[in-house]
Amino acid sequence: MTAASAIRAPALRLHNQVVLALVAVAALAILACGFVSLAPNRLLSGKPVMLWQAAGAGGATVGALLLALAALAFAPPKRAVHAVATILAALLSVTALYAAGDAARRLGVGAPHLARISLGAGFWVLLGAAALATVDGLQRAGAGPVPRLSIVLAVAAAAVLLGEAGWFDALSLAREYHNRNAVFAAAIIRHIELVVGSVLPAIAIGVPLGLFALRRAGWRGPVFATLNLLQTIPSIALFALLIAPLSALGLGGIGPAPAVIALVLYALLPVARNTTVGLGGIDPAVSDAARGMGMTRRQILWRIEVPLAAPVLLAGLRIVMVQTIGLAVVAALIGAGGLGSFVFEGLGEDAADLVLLGALPAIGLALTADFALQLVAAAFRR
Repeated sequence: MTAASAIRAPALRLHNQVVLALVAVAALAILACGFVSLAPNRLLSGKPVMLWQAAGAGGATVGALLLALAALAFAPPKRAVHAVATILAALLSVTALYAAGDAARRLGVGAPHLARISLGAGFWVLLGAAALATVDGLQRAGAGPVPRLSIVLAVAAAAVLLGEAGWFDALSLAREYHNRNAVFAAAIIRHIELVVGSVLPAIAIGVPLGLFALRRAGWRGPVFATLNLLQTIPSIALFALLIAPLSALGLGGIGPAPAVIALVLYALLPVARNTTVGLGGIDPAVSDAARGMGMTRRQILWRIEVPLAAPVLLAGLRIVMVQTIGLAVVAALIGAGGLGSFVFEGLGEDAADLVLLGALPAIGLALTADFALQLVAAAFRR
């Protein structure tokens, strides 16, 4: 046996199939779909423009980051490797935003005043793949709340700085925002008011209801059957059903009142069910020990059972928050206001960027609420 044959190169082995799949999907989307689109006005469909045709240095950076992430998929599964992959994925998100603004600025030079430059499918797939790769890297690295929050804040800060610098001004989405900036902040505040005004009553009603179902096993079936029935009613139908009785009571059948009541009814099931599951999953020996120490039933509930069940209760609250933020968009159909007003106005005018002006902040609110409650739940687990 010769020395050359005795020395063999180590076999190339794939260690992270998720990242490699995300890179492949992003690369395919960039090659097959337009990164942005150029339309003569806001009503007509735009012509797709590929990333390499308009983005300049941003497009080259996107390609380099995708290649680097693909290479890390074959690296040994060490914590440092996952940390580097997380940073590269976060940089890919920022670079995608930079490239979109750069492409819009380049295409906007010499374009007619009515021309609109919109974000294409290639951009959204790339941004989604980068976000999923960031989440995958954080999970594989076992990152705690502080690193996760740092990554999110860093990406958000970069996006805000680019926006404040006017980097996205050539995009049609930014034009829609500037045309409605006077009412945009009010719409977000109204949306948050609808969510908070629905979730708090749902907690105040749902937690005692779940506790009652736990203490009275015979009532558990009818209680949850009723709450399940409420979930099966379509949101628009429930909004419509509340108009007549509220008008008869003088509360106003159109506006925030029916929206808040409907959102409370939808939120009751996850709150009550997670209360029952969380408190019912506590070892009875713990409560018996507390009772033996002379604690009252109320003290056992608030000092022992609720803290132990907090992760399950917070999981239910996460579901309620995300669900309510989404349903509050539909509430704009009955005059409740909020971000849904932009969505339905855009649908009526066939203006996709106006729809995004309402949909993207709603998605951002849902992700922010979910992430914040995840951090709180992680603190309770520790």
